[in-house]
Amino acid sequence: MSNTSTKENRLPVLGINSLGRIGKLTLWHHVQRKYFQEIVINQGRDIGMGMETIARLIEADATYGLLHRFLYGYKAKPCIQITDDKNGKMLIDGIPVTVLRQERNPLNIPWRQYGADVVVDCSGSFKDPTVPADDKKGSIRGHLNGGAKVVIHSAPFKIKNKALATPDDTVTLIFGINHTVFDPKKHLLVSAASCTTTGLAHMVKPLLDNEETSTILTASMSTIHAVTNTQSVLDKLPKAGEKDIRKTRSILNNIILTSTGAAKALIEVIPEVKNIGFMGDSIRVPTNTLSLIVLNATFQAKRNGKGDAANIDTKKLNDIYEKTAQATPLVRFTMQQNVSTDLIGEDAAIIIEGQFNHTRTAFIPVDLSHIPNLPAGLLDSLKEKTLQLPVVHAKIFGWYDNEYGSYTNRMGDLTVYVHKNIQ
Repeated sequence: MSNTSTKENRLPVLGINSLGRIGKLTLWHHVQRKYFQEIVINQGRDIGMGMETIARLIEADATYGLLHRFLYGYKAKPCIQITDDKNGKMLIDGIPVTVLRQERNPLNIPWRQYGADVVVDCSGSFKDPTVPADDKKGSIRGHLNGGAKVVIHSAPFKIKNKALATPDDTVTLIFGINHTVFDPKKHLLVSAASCTTTGLAHMVKPLLDNEETSTILTASMSTIHAVTNTQSVLDKLPKAGEKDIRKTRSILNNIILTSTGAAKALIEVIPEVKNIGFMGDSIRVPTNTLSLIVLNATFQAKRNGKGDAANIDTKKLNDIYEKTAQATPLVRFTMQQNVSTDLIGEDAAIIIEGQFNHTRTAFIPVDLSHIPNLPAGLLDSLKEKTLQLPVVHAKIFGWYDNEYGSYTNRMGDLTVYVHKNIQ
């Protein structure tokens, strides 16, 4: 069933490219949400034994269980019905879904035929927005030629040619952080950043929005991250030129150190972070979802009446996040003693673990003779040549469901927002 009615009364149609982890869960999100009245999925190839296989792969998930139980509980009945096997059509909880299996290059996917104004590309490919639409290997821009008005990419953009700037029609958005920056007259390609950047942004922004904690001198983060499909079940040989061979080691029985671009991508959505010395890394652990950000931040503090640097403490931090959680459902605050499986599927960008947050105050001695460009004679006129700088070091813990609860849901919010604003 193609969406062929006029623009004025046309039902909203969503396009999804690829049924990988995020593509499948994006489908789940929008089937549940029911904003889009029709969904078109492009897989670009046959899968298993046809539509029966596809329907089963959509229905069953090793992390979140069966779709109908996920939607309605354990007494629910299956909600997928194949209506046209040859043409790839089914009903999922009443939503018409079409699966396309012919084209893999975005340039050749007929989104216009189905009325899909917004396409979410979940392929993990086509990350470079500077690649022309007609590139033989495919390009994110190809979706635009196929009829999409806006393409949302479920990963950060990566420009291979460092001499090229980010195109003017390209933007990185995180719902609840900077999504209102979207300009329908300008932006054609939107990155929804990454799962870690989404969680991290919702941890950092409340600190920057608070006057006392906005004076971040330096910060770092480590994400204790669940495995992804880029890793190997068993040890294997890396590809030629592969720099990080740890990802080719078995995910079943290893803690694996690797990198993350979350700290760098954070600047795209919160520009003031550029003034902070920010570092990030990732520690992959053998769990299937639910990750943890450990955020370390050092603040310039103020002295109280006793001369102590005590204006920022654990209670202050927890108060900031608790008030943020009261103002928005995107941030949640808990004083419970959680373990990771408790929060799988939790619908929040970040869940702050208040009971584990903590701070330490200190005075850092600064030798003024080491400060360049001091006015002539100033140092000689000072009685004390060493300045005691009050600082507070904070450690903040935030859980996030890196697949469905945090990332896919926020990208779903962003997708609906974009669609409403291009109409």
